[in-house]
Amino acid sequence: MVDRRRQVDEWLTVQEICEHLKVSDQTVRRWIKAGDLPATNLGGKAGYRVRSADLQAFLQQRREGKAAA
Repeated sequence: MVDRRRQVDEWLTVQEICEHLKVSDQTVRRWIKAGDLPATNLGGKAGYRVRSADLQAFLQQRREGKAAA
């Protein structure tokens, strides 16, 4: 149970998301700017952070959208 909670609370950088999904940083930043992918801007060089749970919800929503099309 602790491992699941840790995964939900994990924060990912834009670069980590890019590497995981094999997309460019511009793509991830576009999703964030459009409001499709919730993120927190830590400012400066720290940049954005995305909760792992929010990324999973975003991906699930995109999967469901493609299935309906």
